[in-house]
Amino acid sequence: MQDVDLKRREFIALLGGAAALPLAARAQHAERAPHRRDLGRQCSARAGRPRGILARAATVGVDGGPQFRLSVGNAAETRRHVAELVALAPDVIYTTGSVATGPILEATSTVPIVFAIVPDPVGFGFVKSLSRPGDNATGFMMFEFSLCGKWPALLKEIAPHTTRAAVLRDPAVPAGIGQFAVIQSVAGSVGLEVIPVNLSDATELEREVAAFAQSANGGVILTAGALSAVHRDLIITLAARHKLPAVFQERNYADAGGLISYGPNFLNQFRQAAGYVDRILKGEKPGDLPVQAPTKYELVVNLKTAKALGLSVPPTLLARADEVIE
Repeated sequence: MQDVDLKRREFIALLGGAAALPLAARAQHAERAPHRRDLGRQCSARAGRPRGILARAATVGVDGGPQFRLSVGNAAETRRHVAELVALAPDVIYTTGSVATGPILEATSTVPIVFAIVPDPVGFGFVKSLSRPGDNATGFMMFEFSLCGKWPALLKEIAPHTTRAAVLRDPAVPAGIGQFAVIQSVAGSVGLEVIPVNLSDATELEREVAAFAQSANGGVILTAGALSAVHRDLIITLAARHKLPAVFQERNYADAGGLISYGPNFLNQFRQAAGYVDRILKGEKPGDLPVQAPTKYELVVNLKTAKALGLSVPPTLLARADEVIE
C-alpha cells in the first residue's frame, strides 16, 4: 500500500472491540516526510492478535510518537479514551469492533470514521445502508450472522459423538446475543443441545467450563467479540484440559492450538480499512465509500490438536480446509 501524505493531517486509531487494545496515534504537524511506524512491535500481544492489528493500522504511515491506551472490556475507560481522541480534532478516526465504534459515533458526527470487524453496522445504526453509508462513518463488517449457523455443523462433523455444546458469548453486547440466537436456531437440526456460557469473567468462565465438562459428549463453540479475544489463550487451554472439541471463529485460534476455525480473514480487513483511511485523507467522503462484507471465509484444521483429543478428522473435511496445521 502506498504511503499517505500526512503533512498537516492527523490520523487517530482507536482499536477496541475484537482487539480490546485502544491505541491513539497522533500524526504531528511536521514538515518532514511521513514514515511508516510498526506500532505492533511496541505493544503486548495480550489479546491474541493486536500485534497484527496495530501494524495494519499503522500501514497508512504515521509520523511522530504514538500514545498507547489499554482498555480491555471497560466501557467507562473506552468512553474516556474516545473523548480524548475526539478532542484532538483528527482528520480520520480508525476503530475496530462495535464496542469502540458506538461511543466514537456518539461523540462526533463530523470526524470521518473508518471501522473494521463490526457486526451488523446497519442494525447498530452506525450507517444508513451498506451501499451508501451516509454521514461520517464507513468500513468493514465482521461477517453475516448466518455464518454462525455453520459452526454447530462443523463441531458435529469433526467430533460426531458430541451432543452438547457450550456456547461462549458476551451477553452484554448485541453481537453476543445475536450469534447465540443463530447457533441455537440450527443446533437442534444437527443433534446438539447448546448451553450459553458467559465470557465476562475469567474465573467464572473456568468454573462454568469445568462444570460443563463433567458430563460426557461435550464440545465448545466460541462466538466472536472483544472478550473472545481477551480470553483466547484461556479458552484454548480449557478446551485442551477438559478434552473438549472446540470450533472457533477465526484462524488465529487454530494457529494457537484450537481444534478448528471457520470465519473471515480479519487481517485482510485491516489492510482494506487502511486503504479507506488513505482515500479519506486524500479527499473522499466516508459516506460515499460502501461498507464491505467479507467475501472469503477460511477453514483451518489443527491436526495436532485433533490427535491430542483422539479425533480422526474426516477426509472430506480435510479436503475442504484452506489450511491444515500438523
